[in-house]
Amino acid sequence: MDIIRLDFKSGLEALLEAKPIRAIFLGVRIGDPTAVGQEQFSPSSPGWPPFMRVNPILDWSYRDVWAFLLACKIPYCSLYDQGYTSIGSVHDTVPNALLCVNNSSSSKEKFRPAYLLSDGRLERAGRAKKFSLPVCRPAYPAVSNGMISVDSNKNSTLTATVLGVGDEILFGTVEDELGPSLCRKLHSIGWSVSQTAVLRNDVDSVAEEVERWKSTNDVVFIYGGVGPLHSDVTLAGVAKAFGVRLAPDEEFEEYLRHLIGDHCTGDRNEMAQLPEGITELLHHEKLSVPLIKCQNVFILTATNVTELDEEWDCLIELTRSSGLLVLMEPFVSKRMTTNLSDVEAAQALSKLCFEFPDLYIGCYRKSRVAPLIISFEGKDQTRLESAVEALYKKFPARQISEAN
Repeated sequence: MDIIRLDFKSGLEALLEAKPIRAIFLGVRIGDPTAVGQEQFSPSSPGWPPFMRVNPILDWSYRDVWAFLLACKIPYCSLYDQGYTSIGSVHDTVPNALLCVNNSSSSKEKFRPAYLLSDGRLERAGRAKKFSLPVCRPAYPAVSNGMISVDSNKNSTLTATVLGVGDEILFGTVEDELGPSLCRKLHSIGWSVSQTAVLRNDVDSVAEEVERWKSTNDVVFIYGGVGPLHSDVTLAGVAKAFGVRLAPDEEFEEYLRHLIGDHCTGDRNEMAQLPEGITELLHHEKLSVPLIKCQNVFILTATNVTELDEEWDCLIELTRSSGLLVLMEPFVSKRMTTNLSDVEAAQALSKLCFEFPDLYIGCYRKSRVAPLIISFEGKDQTRLESAVEALYKKFPARQISEAN
């Protein structure tokens, strides 16, 4: 064994310079983040030292790996016996809650070994945001990514990103109604939407935005671009954002078979491909096809507001029974109106924002000649009333009134 005490790339360059190595065997599997685009034999990536990557277990499943390790009695990292199924850094790796053994006689959590995980697609369920609560909580889902319904969080705010996919929206051919509707729905359960965007029907565009926002927001909702057409790239984009491949899902394929029957002229397997290892199907009796959840990314199949209403209602019902989302205290709001000009109102409103930093205070007009509407949003009714009272004091009498 040669030990090289350099970073990976520099060490590889030093190794190849010292020894005429032409090929290197790797233990990469297709679901690994670094495996995107690789084949059994793949030249090294641009910018790296030249060699041939040989991937003999590229197509092995989670179960294949453990069958091999156990049958051949090959030593492996002891953390796998403690409930870890996918080991990354100390900052993002926790035991897989699906392997938790509930022991009422002890407050200490116990876990079964990794090779007892029944569904290999959930291998990376241990790559979740750490939180202060115990991992084992029967009332909540195993893969939480921090989205645990905790009363202590009721008055705080979680953030979501809403992404739509569709060239037809960007061309102005159709008007996007789903995005604003989804923002209102999230607002109704106490969530704050930090970003909305409409993306092109392009895998890379979807992957870049999902990758950007899934790590900085608690949840990402994405709609549009789901189906068998050439322009339906959402699932592929989500898979690329997580560094996994699309793979046929037998359970999802069964739903599609019942839904479309013999009317499908294409390959149903292609339609049933989902991001491998990170996908959870959310079943509800009112939905003909389950909702799709990839860690903290929810993929909606709705094409209009009516369908979105149905999917949302089902999601909230599932949340109440299994804790998929945190149902926060809803926002309380107040709208005031004035005929003062923006210049006349600006200084007083700036001071108000400074005095009430815990509230959102916004201003808008429905037209250039319409009255200025001042909106207050927050989670504390008392603070909201105090801000409105302070607003009255900053303006001369009868220049501020409550909006309808």
